[in-house]
Amino acid sequence: MAELIFDIQELNYVVGDHQILHSMTTQIEKGANLTIEGPSGSGKSTFLRLLATLLTPTSGTILFEGRNQLEYPKIKYRQQVSYCFQQPTLFGETVRDNLKFPFEIRNAAFDEQKVLTSLESVELSADMIDQQITKLSGGEKQRVALVRNLLFTPKVLLLDEISAGLDADTKGVVHRLIQSYRASGVTVISVTHDETEIAAADDLIEIRNGQLGVPSHE
Repeated sequence: MAELIFDIQELNYVVGDHQILHSMTTQIEKGANLTIEGPSGSGKSTFLRLLATLLTPTSGTILFEGRNQLEYPKIKYRQQVSYCFQQPTLFGETVRDNLKFPFEIRNAAFDEQKVLTSLESVELSADMIDQQITKLSGGEKQRVALVRNLLFTPKVLLLDEISAGLDADTKGVVHRLIQSYRASGVTVISVTHDETEIAAADDLIEIRNGQLGVPSHE
């Protein structure tokens, strides 16, 4: 039997009198490439944020590698389970400020050559490192944010519609980078509305009205 990375049991998430997720139970294997589809507002992003510990379940459990995710120190957990936002959030003044951060939180020396190589992997030039973030395009911001998440390889990569709004060329760059990490054994869980990404999915589930279901086109 394949080893599990996540074991999710009776997961509920409620805000006020609105139940967003209803008793979700599922298991995700290590190394999986799981794509999640479903209508807007159905709970897909909420599910991803619960996996990322950006939200706390109202009830139910999420086991990560056999241990309740809430038992992990959040910083350590998020180094292993990396969440990429649909709208990338950059901070500081320059690209360098953002790409120094993963080293700082690990008390590691800044490796500029590693950073420059990572920028090149998403077709950003070396001189981009000192670019002001206010001068970056949306596609450039997304690629910088992705590099920031991947400078230290996580065990799980959570992608929340990160290709939405990107042009075809930038999507191709992003997809190739993610594929390279998948090939190295990283578990990838992605939420998307992109029909091309859905068609290319290895494993596909649907979240509709806060519940897991079988995709309607299967």
